[in-house]
Amino acid sequence: MSAQAGHELEQRVAAVRRFNRFYTQHIGVLGDGWLDSSFSLTEARVLYEITQREAATASDITRELGLDPGYLSRILRRFEKRGLIRRQVSPADARQSFLSITAAGRKAFAPLEARTREQVGAVLGRLDPPQQDRLVDALQTVEALLDAAPNSKATIVLRQPRPGDFGWIVARHAVLYAQEYQWAGTFEGLCAQIVADFVNNYDPQRERCWIAEVDGRNAGSVFLVKDSDEVARLRLLLVEPSARGLGIGMRLTDECVSFARACGYRRITLWTHGVLTAARHVYRKAGFSLTSSEPKHSFGQDVVSEHWDLTL
Repeated sequence: MSAQAGHELEQRVAAVRRFNRFYTQHIGVLGDGWLDSSFSLTEARVLYEITQREAATASDITRELGLDPGYLSRILRRFEKRGLIRRQVSPADARQSFLSITAAGRKAFAPLEARTREQVGAVLGRLDPPQQDRLVDALQTVEALLDAAPNSKATIVLRQPRPGDFGWIVARHAVLYAQEYQWAGTFEGLCAQIVADFVNNYDPQRERCWIAEVDGRNAGSVFLVKDSDEVARLRLLLVEPSARGLGIGMRLTDECVSFARACGYRRITLWTHGVLTAARHVYRKAGFSLTSSEPKHSFGQDVVSEHWDLTL
């Protein structure tokens, strides 16, 4: 690692630690009891997990919270002694017990839940709705970046664009292609021109743009535009790195194909590059065929320009 890279990493580490200090102080986790209760933050999280599950096991909670099994066992014993939880031996495996909340446990947990909602509500209440949306989006971004694997239970929605989405499409193409393929700024200009042409010449009967959302945040996009009365063009297919592996690229492409068929187009064409292996896989799976290719120097890189077609 170069000295410059090492310095930049140190700055990032310091920024994360600074945020950790700010946030732990902001939500009051450094006191003796979480939200002025008799429970520590860890104990409150364990109680929450048991409350949310019909039949939790110690292994489930250990895995979910990343706790040391011995530490969790001591917490559970204290909960049992206070009558907050009950254990029931599994009929299938006597070595395993199911944990459930008691009436006393629900009564003890209820004020914690109420205070937590009040605390978060008070934080959001200091912000106007656009700021609240920015905060939620930032939190979702952090969660997506730090999550070890794509969330198979994520809620995926395809929708029409809203104000700001077209700028987002251009920006994300420019940033991601620079990061992943080192493509130069001329690519951003091309994306901006494609989007501008779509907006300025939009034919609502025969053209569409779709935005893919994952749990309420933008995660992908695609355009289907009119080339001629018989030919449509698929453009600017994008899936955010945090949302890859969820089948979004395939869903966006299938939406284009279905819409093109409904409009009466006879063929869909697209232009891509050989280095875009994930997109090429999606196109091939959707039934597109590579019809021509040509080595070029574009966007500051040596690339292989490709044209793909699908007969409808």
